[in-house]
This record gives sequence, C-alpha cells and structure tokens, in this order.
Amino acid sequence: MNRDAVEPISELPRGEFAFPGPLRDALVKAILDGAKTATASLLAEYPNDYQPYEAVGSLEAVLDSHDNVVCVIRTTDVQIRRLADVSDEHAIAEGGYADANEWRIGHERYWRSPEFVEYIGELEIDDDTQVVCQRFTIDRRYPIKALEPWDPLV
Repeated sequence: MNRDAVEPISELPRGEFAFPGPLRDALVKAILDGAKTATASLLAEYPNDYQPYEAVGSLEAVLDSHDNVVCVIRTTDVQIRRLADVSDEHAIAEGGYADANEWRIGHERYWRSPEFVEYIGELEIDDDTQVVCQRFTIDRRYPIKALEPWDPLV
C-alpha cells in the first residue's frame, strides 16, 4: 500500500499499552500529550520469526482501557537490546522516567506482575533479557480522540 494512503482504522492492528486500567490510561495519556514517543516489550512476547526491522513504518491503532481507538501511531524505529543496554534516551522517550535505572525498575515490576505472568508466563529477567525498543509518532492523518478514563466500578 502507498505510504501516503490512509488505511481504514478498522483494518489496523491494535496497540495495547499495558493492561486495561490506570496504567494503560497513564500511558495512553502520555502518548496523546506527546510525552511518550517510545515503548518497550520483551522479545519473548513476539513470535519466533519476528523481524523487528519490518515493523518500521507500520501503523497501530492505540486503544484505551475501554477498547476505544484514541489515535494511530507509526513505528519509526525498532531496536533489540539487552535489558542492561537500554539507554537513558530511550527511557526518557517512554515518558515519566528520569533515566534507564528508573525505567528498568518500573518495567521489571510490570513484567513480574501477576497480570503479566498470567499473560505470558513467568520469565527469568536479567541483564541479558532481550528487549524490543520501539520509537513511534502519532500519525496525524487519523483522528485523535480523548481518552475515556478507566472506572473499575462501571
């Protein structure tokens, strides 16, 4: 497809940041505010034949906690790094982190959380754990909608 052509949002893969709830709300808000222009996930979350460089230029429809599409992001760069080698620059681009050490503490807490372990299984996480570091930008050809805050009582 022509890079300038606009694919229907309904046909785009979904971008889910964390699990529905307050953390997802905070991450999506940071994307919408422009404070978050990067993300990271474990390589173990991807299929064995995953080719990270093929993701550059791809689009994802970002979901809020209610599965509403709030914006579309375009991947601009993907790097696989050892956990110990994630840079301060990447950590800061993820929004809300002062440096890579603070970023690592927060991500290890998430990757060891009961929700994540239930989703992917318990993983050994150490300096050599492979991390997929993704950079992205909001694709302004698509509508941007306000975040509908999570309310667990609804």
